[in-house]
Amino acid sequence: VRGHSNVQGDRTMGIWEQMPDTFLDALEKEFGFKPPRPHGLDSVNSIKAMLEGRVKVFLALAGNFVRAAPDSEVTEKAMRSCRLTAHISTKLNRSHTVCGDTALILPTLGRTERDVQADGEQFVTVENSMSEVHTSQGRLEPASHVLLSEVAILCRLARLSLDGEGDIPWAEFEGDYNTIRDSISRIVPGFHDFNARVTRPGGFQLPNPVNEGVFRTETGKARFSRNEPVVPRAPEGHLLLQTLRSHDQWNTVPYTNNDRYRGIHGSRHVILVNPADLSELGLAQGDRVDVVGVWEDGTERRAENFEVVSYPAAKGSAAAYYPETNVLVPLDSVADVSNQPTSKGIIVRLEPTADRSRPTPA
Repeated sequence: VRGHSNVQGDRTMGIWEQMPDTFLDALEKEFGFKPPRPHGLDSVNSIKAMLEGRVKVFLALAGNFVRAAPDSEVTEKAMRSCRLTAHISTKLNRSHTVCGDTALILPTLGRTERDVQADGEQFVTVENSMSEVHTSQGRLEPASHVLLSEVAILCRLARLSLDGEGDIPWAEFEGDYNTIRDSISRIVPGFHDFNARVTRPGGFQLPNPVNEGVFRTETGKARFSRNEPVVPRAPEGHLLLQTLRSHDQWNTVPYTNNDRYRGIHGSRHVILVNPADLSELGLAQGDRVDVVGVWEDGTERRAENFEVVSYPAAKGSAAAYYPETNVLVPLDSVADVSNQPTSKGIIVRLEPTADRSRPTPA
């Protein structure tokens, strides 16, 4: 899901809808059950499946799905079509208010809080962008003595729904996270002696061809490829919009309405445009505009009442914050291979915002 952290560790641990058979074989060998082999659904296809009634339960482990996904109105409609929506979360967000027939919020410990289980105080591990794995252990007292950890919630859900399927010691996993890492060490390549290696200062780095200098090719050497760039072109009078985060924003959560990187203060409903483009469009700093997304099928989408900011963006392009501009991206507008929403390439035109404070003439 766009904008969410630690995605490197997710993929490494098998949180992907297209895990290879080698990974599933290792799961089967470790736990004695047959993992489903058909590929699952990514975020975009999950939304479509909810709309079509093929997915009836939505369970989120953290995240703010309706604000990270594209096409805000359609995404919210998909969530509301579920029989059950449930969120394992440390903080409230917009997704908690977009409910299925039955809705649950399961509060959990954050990573900054102490996590004490049956076998004592626990730590978890994280993987950074350099493929380095290290420990993370909370030091703060929990917000409530009744809060459960993410691990405890998932293990208890599994015991209630899957108990007896395979040889999976859910109670042991909940009580001692070392037992989870022992299983990981036998499943995931590069995690041998996991518990011993991760507690060393700095943890350890996962193997990869660049670090090791070992390339599994016919020649034993690295193989480079070249792709022809495909650049969308905005027609005359239009701009190519990218959505992005402000400085004072983490994932989908803005902490303030300021963006110190770009000199924006007090507002997020802004669109950053090159001064030369403003001149050609007959606009000026401070003008109010509706941002209108224009699509090949003739449909248009509108984000209303944005302030124009003169900014040294590349000529012909513009930028605005998300999630405020997610409404401009149709669910079906995705990249050819990755199926990622085209949030970095939206053709838009800017229309002066009507003064909605004035009464409409009779």
